[in-house]
Amino acid sequence: MAGYIEMYRLGKTYDTPNGPAVIVEEFTLNMEKGEYVCLLGHSGCGKSTVLTMAAGLNPITHGGIVVDGHEIEGPGPDRGVVFQSPCLMPWMTAMENVLLGVNQVYPHGTRSQRHDVAAYYLTLVGLGSSLHTRAASLSQGMQQRVGIARAFALKPKMLLLDEPFGMLDSLTRMELQEVLLEILVRDKVTTLMITHDVDEALFMSDRVVMMTNGPRARVGKVFDMPFDRPRVRAEVLDHPEYYELRGDMIQFLEDQDHKKLKADAEKLAKKQAELEEQSVGV
Repeated sequence: MAGYIEMYRLGKTYDTPNGPAVIVEEFTLNMEKGEYVCLLGHSGCGKSTVLTMAAGLNPITHGGIVVDGHEIEGPGPDRGVVFQSPCLMPWMTAMENVLLGVNQVYPHGTRSQRHDVAAYYLTLVGLGSSLHTRAASLSQGMQQRVGIARAFALKPKMLLLDEPFGMLDSLTRMELQEVLLEILVRDKVTTLMITHDVDEALFMSDRVVMMTNGPRARVGKVFDMPFDRPRVRAEVLDHPEYYELRGDMIQFLEDQDHKKLKADAEKLAKKQAELEEQSVGV
């Protein structure tokens, strides 16, 4: 069934000296407007490849992505991206960094109107008193808040988050998770987030999409979250299905580990057999 966001039979292949390397294959996912979906899987399984294709930063080899009825062909202001590192201009202030995007999205707005938009989202993420502080002087957590404010200030149809809390300490991480969810409830932005953290995926998302190991990674299993919104961390942790879902997701990841170990062992055995045949031939 079609959704607000449609990723259909998505594939990515890279040319290598040893031939084509298929990273993602037949990846299909539909998202409803305002839905929050987490991609979860082991390192190297293709999560970031899917996200960069959705952002228009990585050409799609097969299939396609449709956002609100329009096929994406490259980067655009309809998609806001927040990476693990906030990618700010260190010599610019928090306000100036957010205005970089705002000026592109609101070219006909007055200077005052554009500044009001930037200040509004910086205040929402808790930086109302640091509008004119240079990015280089901000802590890592504060810099990531600027990145989140910049993404929301674009008024995107889709928000793409590539492990946005991965470099933060646990307390800052939890605080920013809640800040992000508060803004999402307010703005109802459709969100796709990558994470390695099972508990983060459970707390943040409406659905968790588990990816199989690469190469040829695809959707392996999808879990629906039964938790009400707005989310309260204590209530989520006390929910009767929380630990069962957590266990099932961890089991999926462990099963993928076992499959990888088996595949690696088979490759090694094949390689050794080939070397032995060559030795006999000599």
